[in-house]
Amino acid sequence: MEFRIKLAGKVLGVSSVYPSTRDFCRDYITEEPAAFQIALSPEEIEKERSFFRGGSPPRPFLAPYLEKLALYRKIAECLLSEDIMLFHGSALALDGAGYLFTAPSGTGKSTHVALWRAVFGDRVQMVNDDKPLLKITEDGIWVCGTPWDGKHRLSSNISVPLRGVCLLTRDTVNHIEPVSGREALPVLLEQSQRPAGAEKMACYLKLLDRFSKGTRFYRLGCNMEPEAARVAYAGMARERREDEAK
Repeated sequence: MEFRIKLAGKVLGVSSVYPSTRDFCRDYITEEPAAFQIALSPEEIEKERSFFRGGSPPRPFLAPYLEKLALYRKIAECLLSEDIMLFHGSALALDGAGYLFTAPSGTGKSTHVALWRAVFGDRVQMVNDDKPLLKITEDGIWVCGTPWDGKHRLSSNISVPLRGVCLLTRDTVNHIEPVSGREALPVLLEQSQRPAGAEKMACYLKLLDRFSKGTRFYRLGCNMEPEAARVAYAGMARERREDEAK
């Protein structure tokens, strides 16, 4: 099945085996000419299963689901040359500015983002609740929606300027502190997709370095009460106002 999708401003032609993949991408389908072509073989789809081995009990993923994972993996490697990288986190827009929360799975990223939606209401728009794309430009970093948006399927086909990245941890008391890009780098390495091959890895590492230097980072300790959203936003908004005043 042939179709085209537009992600982070780039149009990709996709050749998929399973019709459900096109339906999965329906909000991003375009008729614009493609700059890249992505095709998946049955072998590439089946290889995706190997990333889930070792679980107890084994998880019986079906081939159509594996194709969606394999497709995004291949798209992400393709887009590295366009200064675009895949990142694991939950991203939202508040008043048109992007905020990204990252942590190991199960820490509570989606729960924390839900607090922002409850506290700030219609001012919040979800960008992507699981695997947004980051577009690294000379004028700043943009966080972009994709169909790969987690089990709650929360995303929008938008791109917004990234104003802050929170390294989220659980705590009983809500607090937020700025950290340097160098301090954040181990987490960025863990939460971004590392490609195979020396050439792509070199491209990835350059992008990661630009990411670490191109936005503000924070360590956020939070509980799961509405105050956590207010504390997080207040801390990041204060830093942003100081930037704008300089």
